[in-house]
Amino acid sequence: MNKLDEADIRYLRKAIELSRVAKTKGNGPYGAVLVGADGQVLAEAENNQVTDRDPTGHAEMNLVRLAGRRFDAQTLAGATLYASAEPCAMCAGAVFWSGVKRLVYALGSARNYALLPPGDELRMGCREVIGRGGRTVEVVGPALEDEAARVFGDG
Repeated sequence: MNKLDEADIRYLRKAIELSRVAKTKGNGPYGAVLVGADGQVLAEAENNQVTDRDPTGHAEMNLVRLAGRRFDAQTLAGATLYASAEPCAMCAGAVFWSGVKRLVYALGSARNYALLPPGDELRMGCREVIGRGGRTVEVVGPALEDEAARVFGDG
């Protein structure tokens, strides 16, 4: 795993905080933050699968949709997407197609799945999905796993 700097830690914690917010609304505890090359937060999103009755309402998908409407390809090409958990196969594909240059996540998928009730999952790491693409996306994680995992246990 590549080393994280103070800004990476701050933005990962922001994604984790968004996961807490999603959980308080009755959704899965997932959040995502998009940060531009200049270090400014461009957009934030949280999981809304339950409240919007949308099976694709994962935090990363919501963020990519929002960012695609707001920003041009050049802006996205310099951006980093921070996620409270390792993106699933669907979200990893969306991250790739968004054009961002870097993905940083907190909770790894193995630990994430261990915290969830058994169900339908595509148990594929994001590196496997993104690694099959035609361009390089730097993937960093897991990091801050204990902090991200605590959200699942919060009341």
